[in-house]
This record gives sequence, C-alpha cells and structure tokens, in this order.
Amino acid sequence: MTADATPSTSSVSSPDGPVLVVDFGAQYAQLIARRVREAHVYSEIVPHTITAAEVAARRPAGVIFSGGPKSVHVEGAPHIDPAIYDLQVPVLGICYGAQLVALQLGGVVANTGRGEYGRTDLDVVRPDAVLFAGEIAEPQTVWMSHFDSITTAPEGFTVTASSPDAPVAAMEDVARRIHAVQFHPEVVHTPHGQEILKHFLYQVCGCPPTWTMVSIIEQQVEAIRAQVGTGRAICGLSGGVDSAVAAALVHKAIGPQLTCVFVDHGLMRAGEAEQVVDTFQKHQHIELIHVRAADQFFERLAGVTDPEEKRKTIGELFIRTFESASGGIDDARFLVQGTLYPDVIESGTKDAAKIKSHHNVGGLPDDMDFELVEPLRALFKDEVRRVGEELGLPEEIVWRQPFPGPGLGVRIIGEVSPEKVAILQNADAIVREEIHLAGLDREVWQAFAVLPDIRSVGVMGDERTYAHPIVIRAVTSEDAMTADWARLPYDLLERMSSRIINEVDGVNRVAYDITSKPPGTIEWE
Repeated sequence: MTADATPSTSSVSSPDGPVLVVDFGAQYAQLIARRVREAHVYSEIVPHTITAAEVAARRPAGVIFSGGPKSVHVEGAPHIDPAIYDLQVPVLGICYGAQLVALQLGGVVANTGRGEYGRTDLDVVRPDAVLFAGEIAEPQTVWMSHFDSITTAPEGFTVTASSPDAPVAAMEDVARRIHAVQFHPEVVHTPHGQEILKHFLYQVCGCPPTWTMVSIIEQQVEAIRAQVGTGRAICGLSGGVDSAVAAALVHKAIGPQLTCVFVDHGLMRAGEAEQVVDTFQKHQHIELIHVRAADQFFERLAGVTDPEEKRKTIGELFIRTFESASGGIDDARFLVQGTLYPDVIESGTKDAAKIKSHHNVGGLPDDMDFELVEPLRALFKDEVRRVGEELGLPEEIVWRQPFPGPGLGVRIIGEVSPEKVAILQNADAIVREEIHLAGLDREVWQAFAVLPDIRSVGVMGDERTYAHPIVIRAVTSEDAMTADWARLPYDLLERMSSRIINEVDGVNRVAYDITSKPPGTIEWE
C-alpha cells in the first residue's frame, strides 16, 4: 500500500456512493458510464491518474476500469495506483482494464499472436460465477476488441469464462470483490452485457437502483435552494433543450426568485425567437426579459473568422448583455446555465483533452460577475430530456434537436453577417421540415444546414451562377459523445436539395456530410 492510501477497510466504499469509471483513453468510457446510469446507479468518469487516497475520499460504491487503445506492455501505457486494490472497493476491469488487473496483481498478459475483434463465442466455465449467474451462464456471444490476452490469472482468482483465443476471458476474486472481463459488456453487440453490469452493480457493489429522474430532480432542487438561498438568479434561455430544462428545474426550486433572460442575438433558427417568448411567458409563467441584441452581435462578429474566437466573442457578449439588461434584478448574482456532462468532457478536464470550448463552459469571460448554477452538469442529453418530461415541459421543447449556444454563428464558416444568417435560416428550416415530414424526428439526433465560406459555379436558367453551397448534416447518436452520419433515404435528400436550391436565394449547390464522430465533430465549428 502506498503511503498516502486510505487504510484497507470496508468503510471506504458505500453503496450510496458513485460508481467511478476510470478512463484509460477508450472510446467506450462514456458509454460505460451511461450503461451504469441506465441501471439506475449514478456514475462519474475519472482519470486513470486518480490516486487511492482520492478514490477513498469519494467513498465510491465501485470502480470500473475502461478499455484502452494500448497494450499494457507498451512504454507509457496508462496504469492505475495499485493501492486502489487494497481499499476493499469492488473493481470491474473491462478489456484493457481486465488486462491491467491481471498484470498488476501477478497474472500474465501475453501477445499470443491471435487477437479477437468483433462478435466472439464465450464459454462460461463457471456457471456459479457472480457476473454470469442465472440464465446468462450459458454459452453466449460477446464483443471483443483485443490483441493481447490474459493467459494466467493472478493468485486468488478463478477463471470464469474463456473464448477461442482468450483462455481467461473472465475471472473473479470473490473475496476481494475484484472482477474482470476481456469483452465489452457495455456495447449492444454483447446481448447479455447489461445484465452482467447489473450483477456487478447490484450483487457485488450492493448498489440500490434508486438513481431515477425523480431522485435527480429532488436532489437538484435541494442543492439549488442551498446554493441560492434567498438570492436572485437569472437564466439565459437559448431556445434549446438544455437551457429550457435548467430554467424549469431552477424555477421549481426557487420560483419567483428566478428571472429568465432571452438574449435574441439574431443567430437563432427561423421562428425560434418568437416560440421561446411564447412558451415561457404564456405557458410556463416564468418571468422573462426579451433582449433584442442582434445588431450588437453582428457588429462584434464583423471580421471574426476563427471558430474559437467566434465562440468566445459570442459567449462574452452574451454575458455582458446580461449584465446590462438585468434591469430590475440588479441584485441577481446567480447565473443558471444548461451545461451538460458531454460539454464538460469535451471542453477539457484533467481526464479529457480539449476538443473545443463550449459556450456553456469555455466561452465565459474571466471577470464574470455571476456565480454559476448548473443543475444539469452531471447529465447526458437523454437524461436531460427525461428530466424535462418529468417537469412537465411541452414535447416541442423537450424533444427539440440540440442547438449550440452560439447558434448559427458556428454553422456559418467564416465571418458571420445578417445576409449569411438569412440564407442559413431558410435552408435549415427546409432540412428540419423535411425530416419532420419523413417522420424521422426521434430517429435523427440532429439534422441541420451548414453554410461554408466558399462559393461554387452553377447553372440556373441557362445562366452561369456563382453562389453558396449548403451542406446538410444529419447524425444519429445517444448522447453526442459519439455520432454516426444518418443514412437518410435518397429521395429525402433529393427533396431537400431541390427545395433549398429553388427556394433559397444565393444557393446553387447542396452537399451531404457523411463524416462520423470521431473523427469529426457534430458541429462544423
């Protein structure tokens, strides 16, 4: 045990504590956290640099080691503080995490010359194993993605499953509550994967399945009241799902102490500014200040082409507009934001490299005069929607497609101008209308138009044109951490293209983006 590790004692873990998902750089780390939450157990992602003392301080119900892109034997391969194994906190290693458990506890991980990728037959050799109890003790199909294999389990471990090229496809040390599987139970390609995770969560960790939307709301209402007290808060409504749910949640907690401010920066989708005002003033009965500030935003964005500079320019002016438009709520010192967990991860934490700054995270000025209230900061998008439904928000708000805080400013490549916004609004409205008419609203995560900073030659009415192209972007996703380009029907794409070229002045070409995330991002900027 390391000098700073918490002593080995069963009091270190708590069934009411979070399940910590240790990120070793795998693309599935976020998916593991989601699957744990789907079992109604709260989870958080932490870096592999976390120490035993830090783990003990969190009193987690359990720890899950994610997969990783490297071999445990390569130079610089990520490891975990070995003192974590002495905390008597339940551990589940997955893929790379399983190999790391074996290596650090005295087993053998070797390059056998034969890896396994994709669907693989798993033979459960110990039907009484904790993770495979019940009906899932039978031979089954799992999803593998590994080159090295565990060839010898550490002392004290029992091999519970094997596969054609992984002699130790699963193992357990029941006394120490340490389990490991070479396959990926978190992916849908492992049919019994969720049951295996539930066995770890319920039977090994002793977690009660109590993390529900109702409990989230109750916890956040209590936290918001404790933070704000008798003070006043303002919330910036962007027209998107996140800010709407955040506003409804905070309003439930503090009622008339909340005032919403809708900064109409001129970068909304067509018709949305009017819808935001109507929804929150007339139907939600929340005090709303409508600030028409399009001219100021266009003036500040003139000449700005760098994506990060645009985001920060919009974010800073957004806050400055709050400060100047608060009117009768000058005493407000709390700012409500709809920051989500993927925003935090993507904007760069000690366990995730920065991909891009998010308006709700990295675009705020350093001298901001507000204390942030972020009730959705620990949630994924699908969880936010369920909270919104529980709070009674209308379907057209809860199921509105995600929309970035900087609005169309990050869907216009290059300089932003009123003329470009008008072109993009009209094209985007056609894309969204056709998606709706095709009945694909719930199947497509986001579908929108992008205006690149180029022009192309075309022929319209036997005359040469030199006009803008429009790029259609449509993706499927569960939480925006990863996304796949949507396989829209050709006739639907044809209708979109035809309508955009015929109905939107200044456009003579339409393209379709077939890039997934990764390597691309959903938004272009």
